[in-house]
Amino acid sequence: MYSILFMRTAEVPDGPSPADLTARARIREVAIECFAEEGFGVPMRTIAARAEVSLGLITHHFGSKAALRTECDAEVLRRYHALKTEAIADPSAYLLARLTAPGTAVSILVYILRAIHAGGRPARIFLESLVEHARDVMAESVASGLVRASRDEEARLRYLTYQAMGALLVQFLTTPELTPDEFVASLRDGRSDTILPVLELYTEGLLTSRAMLDDYVSYLWEPPSASADPDPAPAPAPERTAPSAPPPPTA
Repeated sequence: MYSILFMRTAEVPDGPSPADLTARARIREVAIECFAEEGFGVPMRTIAARAEVSLGLITHHFGSKAALRTECDAEVLRRYHALKTEAIADPSAYLLARLTAPGTAVSILVYILRAIHAGGRPARIFLESLVEHARDVMAESVASGLVRASRDEEARLRYLTYQAMGALLVQFLTTPELTPDEFVASLRDGRSDTILPVLELYTEGLLTSRAMLDDYVSYLWEPPSASADPDPAPAPAPERTAPSAPPPPTA
């Protein structure tokens, strides 16, 4: 999966030196942090200064800012996928561990939100990659018995991905004054207000009756035809015509 998603750039004919590989990784790490903190409009000179490299070295390794972002996207997605996969083996323990020791995934989370909010084709590609990653995790979750199978796995997968990212994006956009660390800290502080209803919703459901689901499934399998209108409009009355005149008398 890493080799498929990681967008490599062309190497020099003799191959990069270990020092070049180290510089390339450092540039990528700093770029991820800068993009998370300031968005994708951050100047390349800012990235170069924070990575303590020349602007020319960034160009040497990545060619352009767009190529640098592409590689950052791939690395962020790889790490996000790794975090999600860790949760499958023991979800409750993973949840409690994240509550007590959230880890260092601050830049990854905020980068994801920045990438989606930036819009356009890069955002669509990024979101599709999130769906692809979630597809693997969902399939493993269903196979392990953690999650129920769905009548339409693809539709459910996309809904859950959009819902999760959308909820986080709303919170992110309504607190623009927070740094990435402060934003993630605010999520942890407010998590007790959301985790219970989320677990209730996913575990016990929301509706007390399955009547709406049954009706909709029936509709999907046997949609009513146009000729089976349950309340047809009354047929129009036949048009009245004036009675014809009697034939003239015969002689």
